[in-house]
Amino acid sequence: MFKRILIANRGEIARRIARSCRRLGIEHVAVYSTADASAAHLEGAAERRWIGEAPASASYLNGEAIIAAALASGCEAIHPGYGFLSENADFARAVTAAGLVFIGPDADTITQMGDKARARQLMAAAGVPVTPGSAEATESYGLILESSAEIGYPVILKPVAGGGGKGMQVVWEEAALREAVDAAVRVGRSSFGDGRLLVERYIAQPRHLEVQVFGDSHGNVVHLFERECSLQRRHQKIIEEAPACAMPAATRAALLDTAVRGAAAIGYRNAGTFEFILAPDGQFYFLEVNTRLQVEHPVTEAVTGLDLVEWQLRVAAGEALPLRQEEIRADGHAIECRVYAEDPLREFAPMPGKALLARWPQGCRVDAAFDGGGGEVPAFYDPMLAKLIVHGGNRGAALDTLQAAARDTALPGLSTNLGFIDRLLREPRVRAGLLDTHLVDQLAAAPESAPVAEAVACAAAVELALNCAESSSPWQGGIGPHDRAALDPDAPLGRLSYRAGASRWQARLLERAGAHARVAVGERSLCVELSRDGELWRGEVDGLRWSALPCGDDMELTVGGHRLRLQAEQPEAAEADADAGQRVTSPMPGTVVALPVAVEQRVEANQVLAVVEAMKMENRIYAPRAGVVSALHCRVGDIVAADQVLVSVAADDV
Repeated sequence: MFKRILIANRGEIARRIARSCRRLGIEHVAVYSTADASAAHLEGAAERRWIGEAPASASYLNGEAIIAAALASGCEAIHPGYGFLSENADFARAVTAAGLVFIGPDADTITQMGDKARARQLMAAAGVPVTPGSAEATESYGLILESSAEIGYPVILKPVAGGGGKGMQVVWEEAALREAVDAAVRVGRSSFGDGRLLVERYIAQPRHLEVQVFGDSHGNVVHLFERECSLQRRHQKIIEEAPACAMPAATRAALLDTAVRGAAAIGYRNAGTFEFILAPDGQFYFLEVNTRLQVEHPVTEAVTGLDLVEWQLRVAAGEALPLRQEEIRADGHAIECRVYAEDPLREFAPMPGKALLARWPQGCRVDAAFDGGGGEVPAFYDPMLAKLIVHGGNRGAALDTLQAAARDTALPGLSTNLGFIDRLLREPRVRAGLLDTHLVDQLAAAPESAPVAEAVACAAAVELALNCAESSSPWQGGIGPHDRAALDPDAPLGRLSYRAGASRWQARLLERAGAHARVAVGERSLCVELSRDGELWRGEVDGLRWSALPCGDDMELTVGGHRLRLQAEQPEAAEADADAGQRVTSPMPGTVVALPVAVEQRVEANQVLAVVEAMKMENRIYAPRAGVVSALHCRVGDIVAADQVLVSVAADDV
């Protein structure tokens, strides 16, 4: 077994690999970019090596710097994790050429499986069912037109060197083919350096299944059962589970046997995942092979009781697989959700920022980028910051446990998808196991509105509780039952005003009794249950879990998984500012890449005012109402913070 390895990754990925290394007595070396100089994944490392500036291209994708760090620190092997260079054949070859061990499949396998056309050919030759499609990849519109006609519409165009669904185009009729081909070729060239496309029959409403396989250098290949990965957005998974739900035993047996046969045919070594789509008629088809450990591997670990990183290390060190196929067992049901720093109400736009603290749930496995003290989510990398993994005796029990865990997670300072996860876990179709890869898109098309009134009520309840706790006199300390300035038939305990950007709300404090407060916001009267958890306040309001962290004059709130930052202000200040124009802010840190409006220009509601790029995605900032641009507070190229004012829009008298 290795004595020291380098982990060529960051965040929760690096921390998860390091955990297995510590258990096995293997020293690990951590690498970091300038943006990660104080990241939690550096803790416990035998050495820490800086590999470049913040952009991934200058650091975590800099293979030469990573290999140099491994050699300089006396490592025997490099574990690439998942993402970054984990499926880069040139990197795997360079690691081997440097006299190090690449902890993963060999470079030739990565090359073959990374080319979708070659992978299809190899799997078809091994008797693995593939969807009807073109035999060769091409950029030629004429050949693609011909293949599409032979296959029959709808078809899907896939960049041959692509991954993660990037550049894929679904084409329903010939009239839309030319535009789709141009777009797919363009993305293929810019993202992967290869514009060639495969054409395949598009399977409507499929399920996404995958089989975990392992092979060693002694000719052994086994499966570790299957996973269900149908709940995904933009071809990126959100919730995964093992085993797949509602699958006939014969279909499961055929699926597992097919994956092992395919892996054996190409002499697969180390960890890999054979991915399939399952059509509504029960037929499954090969999709691709991921030549690495998967993000969702913990659900397989939960049902098998095995450590897949340990298996990777042992196989890479030349050992045989620890177990034979008949010795591998699966028990119960496991489900995992990925916690992303993103905003589902803004089309899942990435939302980099800083978690001021973290409260992770008890009673489940948490693979996170940081612990209770919180941490940064830089704008340079993927926005996934944690995974919550639960295991139960059956699927229903696991769903209940995961929902409770998601509701119990608090990450003040960050916008996350926890609210959307909660919505998914209570969706009747999810509960019934009626899954397909379009379900998330259907729910996202009709987003739930953020519970603003509830957030305002919670903020007011916290301020009331703090005020009562700090006041030693019934006549001092501001708001209270004896504060005569606050006596008001409609607000016996006073009034509080809040703003978020240009929006304002007022809360009327009605009563407080122990751990409960009643607050009116608009026409609604809300009962707030609250308790203190160190700096954090938590409780329930209108059936929703909430948490709040006071931050000076601001209050960081999450209600039902949705984040809102409120700023307390005096009522007279709100009235004085009402005519100053509505201030439009950036929802995330990033760079202003477009500013298509000018001062004194009239704009319509939902017109684009600015475009902010964050995490390689462009996020459009829209006008909240019709009006006239009264001021621009930024320029193209400016780096802006979350909640920074970009544009002011005054009311239009026209």
